[in-house]
Order: sequence, then structure tokens, then C-alpha cells
Amino acid sequence: MSSENVPPAGGKPWYAEVTHYQWLVLIIASAGWVFDVYETQIFNITAPHLLPGILQGTGDAHGWEFWKDVFFGVLLLGGATGGLLFGMMADKIGRKPTLIATILMYSVFSGLIYFAQNLWHVGILLFFVSMGTGGEWAVAASLVAEVFPAKARTHASGIFHATSVSGTWFATSVAILVGAHWRYAYLAGILPALLVAWVLKSVHEPPRRPPTAGEESGGLKELLGNPRWRKRALLGMLLAAVGLGSYWAVHVAGQSLVSSLLMDKDHVERAVAVAKGQRAYGYIETSGGLLGLLSFGPLCARFGRKRAFVWMQGAAFLITPVVCFLPRSYWQLLCLLPVFGFLTLGMHAGYAIYFPELFPARLRATGAGFCFNVGRVVASSMLFFSAWLKKQMELRLALSLLGALFLLGIVVIHFLPETKGQPLPE
Repeated sequence: MSSENVPPAGGKPWYAEVTHYQWLVLIIASAGWVFDVYETQIFNITAPHLLPGILQGTGDAHGWEFWKDVFFGVLLLGGATGGLLFGMMADKIGRKPTLIATILMYSVFSGLIYFAQNLWHVGILLFFVSMGTGGEWAVAASLVAEVFPAKARTHASGIFHATSVSGTWFATSVAILVGAHWRYAYLAGILPALLVAWVLKSVHEPPRRPPTAGEESGGLKELLGNPRWRKRALLGMLLAAVGLGSYWAVHVAGQSLVSSLLMDKDHVERAVAVAKGQRAYGYIETSGGLLGLLSFGPLCARFGRKRAFVWMQGAAFLITPVVCFLPRSYWQLLCLLPVFGFLTLGMHAGYAIYFPELFPARLRATGAGFCFNVGRVVASSMLFFSAWLKKQMELRLALSLLGALFLLGIVVIHFLPETKGQPLPE
């Protein structure tokens, strides 16, 4: 039996021996991740007001949907750039200073969107915001994995990633509160800068083993030059690409399923249907997603990383056509959305658990950042394919076909190692 499943003396639970400082690191890392998600989701939710407002006077105010997809691509590219850059920086100069730099970057540039007057302002600022958010995840995930003891690492990393749901809730609430006054939603994005003082005061740099004679120095050169780490990095990147591609192509479509059902079956006005779709996705489906994220850590600890990924992705593949074709009413769909959210989002907690376990300390943030953030770039192709497919056929059929992405994830995880019960590589 692995050390993850052996309780401390006296049958105490996994968290019994977690120290005050370790909880503090989890809270700080999670707070940074919550606002990380906020910065991305606030654009997704405010785009129907932001883009027509920016385009007004150009004669293209009705073509904002095109620019929304373009800026999603900008977010994905910026995230990949930041994940690689700040991941290497964290492995070279340390977790603490890099975490501070990423939080400052995404909060300051988010606040500057308040002053944006045209599309190129928005595009450049979103790129820098996403550089900060991409880097923050890689550093924070590595920090949590290194600070927590082996018995608690899986659970803590799962909780860390699960807090992303709070970012979606926060973004949804702020977007509803500000309505058409979208600029104030980005001004609120400056709040994470306050975390910097907390990080400076509370977080200590994790101890690291000094390099031995002849040992490589880390960075992308070693990550992609060493066959062992290269295989893990490329397969991990594909695993993340499946999850991120299915997130944007399938998971977020719960909002569209609700609004289209209300308009087609109940003949609800478009504005009302869209608002109900936003709330159904932002609160109801995402609540199911939270339970899925929180469940994935215990599943990994009990059954292993690979089995947990296989089961969750297989179930996500099955639930997608069910949620598309089974509901005959708005209320039936609302009842299924939490299950849909649970199964299509839950596996994302595995990225924070699994990726840091694949690489040694000198490559941990670089490797985890490569997997998660280069996976964003590969996933961006799914945005274009998904948009094309949804134009060719009815939404429900398109989503059911796109759900086959989860089967690709099952194939990819087959070729990766099991890390359950193993120490972090050094």
C-alpha cells in the first residue's frame, strides 16, 4: 500500500499532520489561481458588452463574435508564452519571486484594460494578462507539490486546482453586477496585486537539493533534450490539450445548450435566454464542476493517477450526448448540468496533481508549465474546428461528436507513467 493511503498513527486523516505554514501556502497559491481564472473568465463573460462597445463606430459592431474567438487565441498564446517563460524563471531564481512577478503582471495589465479604446489595446493587454496567468499556475502548482508531505500532496494539489471554480463564480457575479459597464470588471482585476504583500511576508523559498557534478542545469534545453523528460513533457502537453480543448469546445457549451433550448422550445426572447444560460453555466454547471475537481484528488490517491484520468474521461465522453439529447425541458437540463460539469471539468484537477510529479525539482515548474500552457496552444486549434463544426450541423450533434476528444485523452494517458506512491523525482 502506498504512503498516500496509509493514515498517520492513530488512524488520523491525510490532513492531520499538515502544518499551519503548509495550509498558508495552499491558501496563497489558491488565491492567486482564483484571480488567475477570474482574469480569463471575465473576458469570456463580458465580451458581449466589451467588443460591440469597442467596435462601435467602426461599422463592424455586429461582428464581435469573430473577435471573441481571435482574442481567445490571444489568451491561449499568451498563456503558453508566460507558462514557459515564468516556469523557467521559477526553476532558475526561485518560486517566491516568480509568483510575485506573475501576480503583479496579470493584475496590473487587467486593470489597464479599463482604459482600452480600440481592438489593438485589448489584444495587447490580454496577451500580457494571459502571460501572467499562464506563469502563475505553473509556479503555484509546483510550490504546493513541493511544500506538502507525500501523504497530503495529492489532496492539496486537487484542492488547489478546484479553487478555480471560485474565479468563475467571482467573474460571473461581477459581470452581472456591472452589466454593460464592462470596464469596472477589469478594474476589479487589480485586486490580486494585494496578494503580493502577503506572499512577500509569508512564503519561504522551498529548500532545493544542490546540483551534482555533471547534472544538467534544467530549462527547455534539458526538458526537450533528455529523452525521458521529453516524452513526459510532450505526452503531458497532449493530455492537457485534450482537457483544455474539450473545456472550450464542450464544457462551456452548457451555456449555449440552455439558451438554445429556451429559445427553440419555450420561445423565450434571446436576451432573457442568454442571461439564463449565463447563470446556468456560471453557477449550476460550475458547482458540479467544483465537486468533480474536489473528487479527483481522492480518486487519484485511492486508485492511481492513470485510472482516475481514464474513468473521468470515459464518463465525460458518455455524459456529453446524454446532456445534449435527453432533456426535454429547461428544468430537466438544469438537473443534468451539474453532472455534466462534474465529469467534463473534474479531470482538470489532475493536471495540478500529476504534472509536477513527472519532473525533477530543477525542471518542475518548466515541465508543468510546458504541459499545461503549450497544451493551450494545441487546444486553440479546437476553437476553430469547433466553430466550423457547429456551423455545419445542429449544436447538440456537434457537441456529441466533439465529446470524442475525451477518448483521445484515454489513449494518451496509457503511455505516461503512474506516479501514485512515488517520491517526487530529483
